[in-house]
Amino acid sequence: MDLKAMAEEAVRIHQQGDLAGAERLYLHILDADPSLFGPRYYMGLLRLQQGRSTEACDHLGAALLISPDNVGARYNLGLALMGLQRAQEALAAFDSVIAAGVGDAKLFNHRGVALWNLKRPAEALASFERALGSEPQFAEAWGNRGLALRDLARHEKALACFDHLLGLAPHNAVAWNCRGNVLRDLKRFDEAIESYSQAIEIHSGYAEALNNRGYVWWAEKHAYAPALADLERAMALDPEHPYARGEIAHLKMVGADWSDYATQKGIIESGVRSGQRVARPFIFQAVSESPADLQACSRIWARDMVLEIPAAPHDRAARKDHRKIRLGYVSGEFREQATQILMAGLYDRHDRERFELIALDNGANDNSVLRARLEKAFGTWIDIAALSDEEAAARIRVEEIDILVNLNGYFGKPRMGVFARRPAPVQVNYLGFPATLGAACMDYIIADKIVIPDGEQQFYDEKVVTLPGCYQANDNNGRAIADAPSRAEAGLPDKGFVFCNFNNAYKLTPDTFAGWMRILKQVDGSVLWLLESQPPFAANIRAAAQQHGVEGARIIFAPDRAPADHLARLGLADLFLDSLPYNAHTTASDALWAGLPLLTRRGSAFAGRVATSALLAAGLPELVTGSQDDYEAQAVRLAGDAGLLKSLRDRLKQNRGSCELFDTDLFRRRIEAAYEQMWQCWLAGEAPQAFAVKAD
Repeated sequence: MDLKAMAEEAVRIHQQGDLAGAERLYLHILDADPSLFGPRYYMGLLRLQQGRSTEACDHLGAALLISPDNVGARYNLGLALMGLQRAQEALAAFDSVIAAGVGDAKLFNHRGVALWNLKRPAEALASFERALGSEPQFAEAWGNRGLALRDLARHEKALACFDHLLGLAPHNAVAWNCRGNVLRDLKRFDEAIESYSQAIEIHSGYAEALNNRGYVWWAEKHAYAPALADLERAMALDPEHPYARGEIAHLKMVGADWSDYATQKGIIESGVRSGQRVARPFIFQAVSESPADLQACSRIWARDMVLEIPAAPHDRAARKDHRKIRLGYVSGEFREQATQILMAGLYDRHDRERFELIALDNGANDNSVLRARLEKAFGTWIDIAALSDEEAAARIRVEEIDILVNLNGYFGKPRMGVFARRPAPVQVNYLGFPATLGAACMDYIIADKIVIPDGEQQFYDEKVVTLPGCYQANDNNGRAIADAPSRAEAGLPDKGFVFCNFNNAYKLTPDTFAGWMRILKQVDGSVLWLLESQPPFAANIRAAAQQHGVEGARIIFAPDRAPADHLARLGLADLFLDSLPYNAHTTASDALWAGLPLLTRRGSAFAGRVATSALLAAGLPELVTGSQDDYEAQAVRLAGDAGLLKSLRDRLKQNRGSCELFDTDLFRRRIEAAYEQMWQCWLAGEAPQAFAVKAD
């Protein structure tokens, strides 16, 4: 049989589904004559069918060298490139096919997917709409249109797309899952759970839908048991499901379920070190004690979630005409929340002769007194919560914001997609996320010499700006303290030493708790006062105390309270015991502002050194310990020496009006000096560089 006849036979049996037979013939022909277009092209298609995208690219690329204008080869090369997640190259291939005059619905749908993967949802939407224009009942394009609309924050229209798709294909589990995601965005949580449940009913092994439903159960409905059941089932079905292991570990920490903590901690740390998508950076901070591992985790997340979008450069000449530096703060929590409680005084005091303040609000108005104060402090207030990343970035460019400060990072309601589009010349990571963001779009991180000491700047992708004193902003005018309750009103016993910790539950680890139990056993009649959390937190904590030989009744739980009431009750405690690897941050400032001494142990990463920085700035270095043994010994010593503890309280009370920690105007001058140096560096055309602000 000659090569031509053999090629015809290969195509015939290929079309009949005999891939193995066709493969043998194609390879035989290409061994004899590698310059033949047909066998090379069809071999590329066969590899594409087999899901072997790399080899498909090789064959289709070789086919195009033989016949550069072949539209089919270009089209299928685009599909192979999509399989390799090389969306930019795939887009170029699809566009070349369209330029050649081909434009069917499937092509525009594939092109839209490439654009969506490149985080260009507006262009993706246009491509999906072209697909639907020629094939109105194209179910896949309806789903993809919904995804693009969701990314553009057009949630009602996205929901309509998935509803239309489900009208065409009511048993499409993926569509039910996507519909649940949009309903979650719309805060219609019960309906979201129903949609995820429909997806799971159709496809019982649908790990992503289980994971999504579990997240809504615990984050929005505060239902611990069904959340844990869903998340654990999802990971059993798909042990490599991205970030699922970290979500389970975090949920268990919220519930103080430490039954397999050490094992899971080790697995997560090992996964991060090997580059796996095992935990979100925010979750990992409460687990890791290594700046190197924390950087690796942030880089994994950034590579996965924060695609850098090419952006036009900013005009230095035009920016030099700005009389004031236009300073934009981006936050999802401009309300009564920890970050803003710290930042409010800084906003009030910013030098209006040198800075113009713009709030980029990604959250909601809680109608609190603090919210009203924040709105008054800013010259311009822009709501970006309802804007897509593209739209928000475009608005920031229109405002010609010079320095854009990221107060979320990967915490709360982050908008890293906005920063990825480089809407401002200088972009800064500050306060909300105590680690590197691992993303090239962030220029600087603001810190101090305690939280990021010399020799550790290599673990931060941003350039480190070192402030004198403590890096943490504080407000010395507005943190009101209500009338103190009685011990009985606070649920405390009439007598006995009160140790406390008001950190969120996820910051507590079995090692930290074991140390506290050793302290309680040495201080007769003492109690430990903790912040209340979701069930089964209290039951698990009391059971853990019993296992350490401490009566569960000695653990007392404080309900959540408004800030002024919370500060008032802090005065009833005798000593705040800090945690590791994640310290008290705003909670530490709360305690010190309320006059409550706080005992910490210096950690080995940023998040574990914040309380040390705060204590040194408050003039209380003796409350910083260097080892667990010293920490426990100092706690017992303070509990047994009323005079020493009173002297610390007195000094704290005296220092509150003069120490660096609570000198808001001093801090304002220092951070403004940092902003000005960043800005002058950019105006001079220099790359961002680490520097330290001089003490004044």
